[in-house]
Amino acid sequence: QVQLAESGGGLVQPGESLRLSCAASGTSFAIYVMAWYRQPPGRQRELVAKLTSGVYTNYADSVKGRSTISRDNGKNTVYLQMNNLKPEDTAVYYCNFVSFGAASYWGQGTQVTVSS
Repeated sequence: QVQLAESGGGLVQPGESLRLSCAASGTSFAIYVMAWYRQPPGRQRELVAKLTSGVYTNYADSVKGRSTISRDNGKNTVYLQMNNLKPEDTAVYYCNFVSFGAASYWGQGTQVTVSS
């Protein structure tokens, strides 16, 4: 059973930075897509950043230029570095891994709150 565990969330002030981590444990599998989603209060879950085949990145327009997704292959871990955080970045952040066999796994979420 694959499990994903996010960490790194918290309360920060506008303009500060955070790095979220998501580590996979359990059965080993080849990861095709590693992604971060977020769900702001009262809104639907949305894609923040995606890393495909370890090479190709996609970012939501709202975070482009302020965020970087990266991975540590040896640890099956994906990171999301977020800089210049804004109040509208407040959300629960979820990581999502998709295998080459299209199996999708989600973490439990980590809260990020940006407030002065």
